[in-house]
Amino acid sequence: MLRITELRLPIDHAPADLAKAIAQRLNLGKSEPLDFTIFKRSYDARKKVALAFIYTVDVVLADEQMVLKNYTGDDRIRLTPDTGYHFVTQAPRGIKERPVVIGFGPCGIFAALVLAQMGLKPIVLERGKPVRERTQDTWALWRKNILNPESNVQFGEGGAGTFSDGKLYSQIKDPHFYGRKVMHEFVQAGAPAEILFVAKPHIGTFRLVGVVEKMRQEIIRLGGEIRFHSKVVGLCIEDQAMKAVQLEGGEELLANHVVLAVGHSARDTFKVLFDAGVFMEAKAFSVGFRIEHPQSLIDRARLGSHAGNPLIGAADYKLVHQAKNGRTVYSFCMCPGGMVVAAASEPHCVVTNGMSQYSRNERNANAGIVVGINPADFLPATKSGSGPVHPLAGIEFQRAIEANAYILGGSTYEAPGQLVGDFLAAKASQEFGTVLPSYQPGVHLTDLSTSLPSYAIEAIREAIPVFEKKIKGFSMADAVLTGVETRTSAPLRITRGSNYQSVNIKGLYPAGEGAGYAGGILSAGVDGIKVAEALALDLVNRR
Repeated sequence: MLRITELRLPIDHAPADLAKAIAQRLNLGKSEPLDFTIFKRSYDARKKVALAFIYTVDVVLADEQMVLKNYTGDDRIRLTPDTGYHFVTQAPRGIKERPVVIGFGPCGIFAALVLAQMGLKPIVLERGKPVRERTQDTWALWRKNILNPESNVQFGEGGAGTFSDGKLYSQIKDPHFYGRKVMHEFVQAGAPAEILFVAKPHIGTFRLVGVVEKMRQEIIRLGGEIRFHSKVVGLCIEDQAMKAVQLEGGEELLANHVVLAVGHSARDTFKVLFDAGVFMEAKAFSVGFRIEHPQSLIDRARLGSHAGNPLIGAADYKLVHQAKNGRTVYSFCMCPGGMVVAAASEPHCVVTNGMSQYSRNERNANAGIVVGINPADFLPATKSGSGPVHPLAGIEFQRAIEANAYILGGSTYEAPGQLVGDFLAAKASQEFGTVLPSYQPGVHLTDLSTSLPSYAIEAIREAIPVFEKKIKGFSMADAVLTGVETRTSAPLRITRGSNYQSVNIKGLYPAGEGAGYAGGILSAGVDGIKVAEALALDLVNRR
């Protein structure tokens, strides 16, 4: 096959126009049939009047080498690279050891799936519930102010990614096309086929529920085992090597190869690992608010006269500002046509996140507006810079902000909120304007200036007017800030070596967001695949 990049066509082009453009680009005769697939489609909104789709296509030709010779030196026409997935090994007959996967979010799902596809029959331990039962518990917080600490936005089948936009794009380097493996498995499980080629693919929360269930069924069909309500409360380590995991209730499960895919909010599990002597270190993350605007405002600012075009859908944005106090402020997890959701996992704490359905047709756009936090910030002011930061200090830093947000919101799981105009003017808000917040159980208007460290408030106040210059209307007085966003990533890293194993515990494979090696569904899935490959090679070669 030949790959052609940078094929531009008008947004409203007819389906047959793409084939015509390919034939013209390759100087093919009109009678020659074309067999092609779309590898990628994005759009260029820099020239709002001449908005265009940009295609990358793979074309099958009778004599590809002959055609290719005519385009020597043209870097936009070349042989299609091999993007297929190739298993690194297969389990030999008679192998008895079964690897254990702790956690069944995106990373754990793909680690377990690939291990099962290689014949290794993993055992998955998930502290929470199956995804549909978990959904009911999540709605209990949103609708009735009832939090289940073991079944919520953070814990349960599908992980935190289930209650998000279902975003499937990432900035990770992926020379081996693991991301294509992730996409193909999602499509195989019922995700829309377009995620294979659109530039910023997403599935949406409700669709993800069915996709996750089908992937679970496939793992079981291949010999894997999924155990829900199975919380790991201890590790058995001998001679710096994994021997078993201990479950709540007293069961001990022998395990020499363990994938640790617990997600970024498994704070009690991080304490278990620390107490067991697993090496970890504090790392940077970010905190901030969710900001909501009318989606129509974002569409007009980003797409001009093409706002509302169903071929393009709801517009998104990505913003960053370096504040004068040295802090970086940036947009995080932007959810077009979505809603702000309650994402707490501990009693008497408030945490926000964003999510969208596949249609992205809710009234508001929302995104995190967050500020970078460094490990030195975790220390009390009197000890700042006085030595190494405790690996779990970032958790306490997050928890203090979340507990304070609970109080600011009225101690009912309502979130504290403030209108952007009042936030910039440093005065408490009294009533909502034209933008009504989407967060449930509800938003309690207040003054957010005490909800985050002063340097974060200062940086966000500086950044919002700067973002206005990039997106007209961003600093609209009636836009709503909802606090707090604290779970942007894990506040620690469970350090691993080049063999993907813990640097001091053989057989323990830290993976995904919880270990500090991913950020989002796609990168977590990719990391799960890499870890599964490393584990499988070690397990098979040690026989």
